[in-house]
Amino acid sequence: MKLAFAVHLDGPQPQAAAVAFEAWDAPEPAKAFVSRIAQVEKPARGELDLRALPCMLQLLREHQLAPELVLIDGFVHLDAAETPALGQHLFHALGSGTPVIGLSKSARPGLPARFEVMREEEARPLVVTCAGIDIGAAKVRVRAMHGRKRVPTLMKLVARLAKGGD
Repeated sequence: MKLAFAVHLDGPQPQAAAVAFEAWDAPEPAKAFVSRIAQVEKPARGELDLRALPCMLQLLREHQLAPELVLIDGFVHLDAAETPALGQHLFHALGSGTPVIGLSKSARPGLPARFEVMREEEARPLVVTCAGIDIGAAKVRVRAMHGRKRVPTLMKLVARLAKGGD
């Protein structure tokens, strides 16, 4: 099973959500998981914001999940030199055996066009970064995901779940 993750830290009750899916073109998840987060520490000034990492790990433990691959809304690394971001830290926390693919709607100065993927007829690309899987393979999988818009259907759904929606 593959998992798409989202963490919502704003508001009265922080939550982590994940949706499980088997096929990359699945229009609906096989199952959804939500974990309420008791407390989220503020990041130290000037340090990478990794507040979502313990939330993701809590969800995995709470629901006893062992995914074959994880898809996150965010970056795995920040630039072509692979400066670690949230996804790289998650990859290491999972023992470096579970591939992590990061999707971002915004570009970063250190990431060249080879990290971009166009979906459907959208004018702007998504930025794909990854660990434990080849960038070409990751881009093919993201391109194959269900949805006629820029952001895949399952990524939209998991973001809604993390915000407390149905």
